[in-house]
Amino acid sequence: MRFPRSCGCLLHPTALPGPSGSGDFGVDAYRFVDWLEAAGQRLWQILPLGEIGRGNSPYMSPSAFAGNPLLIDLVELRREGWLDCDAIEPVADGSERYIDFARMTTYRKSRLAAAAARFAARATPAVRQDYEQFCAEQEYWLVDYALFRALADLFPGRDWCDWDAELAARKAGALAAATRRLADEIEAWKFYQWCFFRQWNRLRGYANERGIRLFGDAPIFVAYHSADVWARRELFDLDDNGRMRVVAGVPPDYFSETGQLWGNPLYRWERHKADNYAWWSARIRHAFALCDLLRIDHFLGFVNYWEVPAEAESAVEGRWLPGPDGDLFEQLSAELGKLPIVAENLGTITPAVEDLRTRFGYPGMAVLQFAWSGDDANPHLPHNQVPDQVVYSGTHDNDTTAGWWSTLDDAVRHQVRDYFGIDGTRPHMGLVRAAYASPAHTAIAPLQDYLGLGSEHRFNVPGVASDNWRWRFGWDDIPDSLADEIAALAAAHDRI
Repeated sequence: MRFPRSCGCLLHPTALPGPSGSGDFGVDAYRFVDWLEAAGQRLWQILPLGEIGRGNSPYMSPSAFAGNPLLIDLVELRREGWLDCDAIEPVADGSERYIDFARMTTYRKSRLAAAAARFAARATPAVRQDYEQFCAEQEYWLVDYALFRALADLFPGRDWCDWDAELAARKAGALAAATRRLADEIEAWKFYQWCFFRQWNRLRGYANERGIRLFGDAPIFVAYHSADVWARRELFDLDDNGRMRVVAGVPPDYFSETGQLWGNPLYRWERHKADNYAWWSARIRHAFALCDLLRIDHFLGFVNYWEVPAEAESAVEGRWLPGPDGDLFEQLSAELGKLPIVAENLGTITPAVEDLRTRFGYPGMAVLQFAWSGDDANPHLPHNQVPDQVVYSGTHDNDTTAGWWSTLDDAVRHQVRDYFGIDGTRPHMGLVRAAYASPAHTAIAPLQDYLGLGSEHRFNVPGVASDNWRWRFGWDDIPDSLADEIAALAAAHDRI
């Protein structure tokens, strides 16, 4: 699939400014869209929008379908009359650069619960009709999800397999009793999802009206403690007690000498195939209801995936096994048509992975920080890039470009300076300019690289379990002249 020549910015909504402890879909999100438009950007790339899971990661969500309630704009709930005027006392002044997840989560959850209770008591007939229509349209995932989240609160700190045995096994009588007992809590979780999707759709519409498309992200795996695994355990590689036999990860790579032990459950691909990949079709259709184009994370895993014993202490103990290959994407194409999907084809990429990607016309990725191995055939070097690609200065898993530059040895720095004809005083803009000049149809840079921020502003360190996903920017980080500079660069390289 050929995308229009364009450029964009990678920033997860949690990294937006705002007074409620983390970024959300409030006024600062709209201001950021305005800045993107002024900077000549045509894409806003985000990370998965699902609830955060272990380690506060958006890649470990308790649902492949639900949105993150912590992104709901509380000010809008107050405007609707579902929160008191004095209910929103800033958890911070909006200038802090790192999220305190414990404090922010406690603050936001208490306000969301108050809003759900008032909505249940006071919603107008028209608003309630909109809510009920949403619940009916999303019933295929929302019913299981809302019950799962209510039960998870009933059994805090326990995976679903450690709940009461009949609930873990989804016995009909136990589910019916729990649904009656937890009716208010279930409605509250549905209300949060209605708020999330309503606010996100409004923000997406605002961006689209300004020529900016939303570039989403779909993790290949889901979290074990999730509504999906609890409700459809036959689709996952579990033992007779519902526990994981094996888990997902990757072998040693650029990011980690011992590989990465992700801990997600693996799929029983033969069960998915027998069901015509119905769960996957629903998931991808749902993802495109939220975004305009979609990156599928760890595309390699559809050809071969790294299986690690559940009791292993590192990913080194894993082995490669075959994935569904083209069967899944044949089914997706048959049901959903040709989709604007980007394949994350980084890491140990084989000819079979590239054959699968090109067979379905999915653009791949190139990352300029990966280009300097000393090999002229390195596919990340600009002279080896092709139109059918999305080129990045770095991704959310990389160090910032300024941070990366500070750690390079003199030989590599000389190679980069010589290649681009730069003096190294603004290396971040050197890589941004190289991405824009690339033949790749799409060029993306994280906001940190547009701003020239150092390693302390990095978003994620793969293989490290704590202190990730916390960074936020402030409006005073953005020079007044930057939007004009980036827009001129975009225009010069035909990306507007």
